[in-house]
Amino acid sequence: MRIHNPYRLGLFGGLGVLSAVVIGAAIGELSTILTYCGVALFLALGLDPVVQWLENRKLPRPLAITIVMVAVLLAFVGVVFAIVPTIISQTTDLVNNLATYLQSVTAKQFVDNLQSLVPESVFNVQDALNGVIGFLTDPKNVVAIGGGVLAVGVAIGNGVAGTIVVLILTLYFMASLNSMKGGLYQLVPKSNRSEFARLSDAISRSVGRYVIGQVALALLNGVLSFVVLSIAGAQLPAFFAFIAFIGALIPLVGTVSAAAIIVLAQVALLPLSPATWIFLAIWYLVYMQVEAYILAPRVMRQAVKVPGVIVIISALVGGTLLGVLGALIAVPVAAAVLLIVREVVIPRQNAR
Repeated sequence: MRIHNPYRLGLFGGLGVLSAVVIGAAIGELSTILTYCGVALFLALGLDPVVQWLENRKLPRPLAITIVMVAVLLAFVGVVFAIVPTIISQTTDLVNNLATYLQSVTAKQFVDNLQSLVPESVFNVQDALNGVIGFLTDPKNVVAIGGGVLAVGVAIGNGVAGTIVVLILTLYFMASLNSMKGGLYQLVPKSNRSEFARLSDAISRSVGRYVIGQVALALLNGVLSFVVLSIAGAQLPAFFAFIAFIGALIPLVGTVSAAAIIVLAQVALLPLSPATWIFLAIWYLVYMQVEAYILAPRVMRQAVKVPGVIVIISALVGGTLLGVLGALIAVPVAAAVLLIVREVVIPRQNAR
């Protein structure tokens, strides 16, 4: 379109900028919904290989989807009911032990015991306690504390609601996955449609294998964490093993974050000997090296056929750009890019 009038040029340019700003603001407002949809689609693609396996056993797709979703829900409920009573029991014992311990020592002895764990030149426990007491007793901070508690409650409620929304969307995506693929294929020219469908199916299978492989690594981390925490006599082994499992679902950074939370939490849960904290820190340090350089690259190479170095780099890049969601989808995206390069770009280059 040719515009000879400078005013019209400026007007259309301003409208274009305004449209871009409006679209960007709309995407920002819809970021939570888009995240829910992305996670649900990712889970649907991950569970689809199991559904297809059941379909190959002569089960109708609706029945196969129902079986898979019921199994997922039962596993989730089973984990919750297996862990929650243990957490409640162990937390009650911990509170009773702390109460008994605090009643058996004076305030000065308690401070001295804490101070014995760290040099006073590095961290002064008495000054820190005075600061905490002063903060809690200041009327100006009452509103801030109440607002923080309310924000935590709202965040927990949003997390529960988000989980329910993701599960519902996952069910709908699984039910309509074939029709969604068919609609996407119709947008491609007929001459390239079969090749596009073949590549899309290969990418979908890669995502499914990746999800299964990541869940297997997370399950291994959770089981080993429970065993090690139980042997070390740590506090709340079932709860922190569950934290290790959830964290390990996030490539690379999740395992590190979960390990740091577990070790620091054990440091905070008195009374425990320093040898326990050191043992746990050494265990997670060794396990993270084994997982990052041996287990994860081999599992991912078998699952998505991506070299180990690209697995590590893509997970780091995805986590940096898009946070947790980016870390989750980085490896499948890298697998898709490598597949396109291998199946499309290289053959075209060789044909020239």
